[in-house]
Amino acid sequence: MDILLFGATGDVGRATVQQAIERGHRVTAIARKPDLRGPLGDRLVTPLALDVLTSPDQLADLAPRHQIIISALRPVAGQDALLVELTQAVLRAAEAGNIPALITGGAALLKLADGSGETVLSAPGFLPDTVRPIATACAAQDHLLESTPYADWTCLRPPAMLQEGERRDRYEWGTDTLVTDTNGLSQISFADFGGALMDLAEQQNRPEKRLTVAWGNA
Repeated sequence: MDILLFGATGDVGRATVQQAIERGHRVTAIARKPDLRGPLGDRLVTPLALDVLTSPDQLADLAPRHQIIISALRPVAGQDALLVELTQAVLRAAEAGNIPALITGGAALLKLADGSGETVLSAPGFLPDTVRPIATACAAQDHLLESTPYADWTCLRPPAMLQEGERRDRYEWGTDTLVTDTNGLSQISFADFGGALMDLAEQQNRPEKRLTVAWGNA
């Protein structure tokens, strides 16, 4: 495939690029300041310096040359609310190119696995105050997707902990509830989250609009 990937220099973006090139796909890797070290320096990758929020015409021109968009965008700390604008720019590009978009979401609106009905964002004491701004932005991103009348999108939401770690090449899928293991942990590495994004990208049919993934007990 020819993949248009946004947020290529972030943790999820790099992991996804790595998985893509291992599977033989070509990637146009978008970032404000592409770093050519690691996977972005591979022969299958075309790095492109671009600000998603100020380049709608360029995005509309790029999209039709690709078969799918993958967004691993995250705003810089302190500008969390920009996530909605970033996501909208990706959706507009997907619409312009008439291609599907895979959106990296957030865990904010996933239900806890304890059956309480509380979500990651609403459960008292579940989230540290330091991550509430991005969690709130992810909830707003979810509402944007729900109200979008255009673009073919699928949103992959991470578990409670998305972090550096080993690549296991195995994980469990869920829909609206955190996937946990027998110890109650809900976690996955950037490497395996990137693998899950590529698994979705390679599927011709994605009937579920929102999914989540974690190591679980697989």
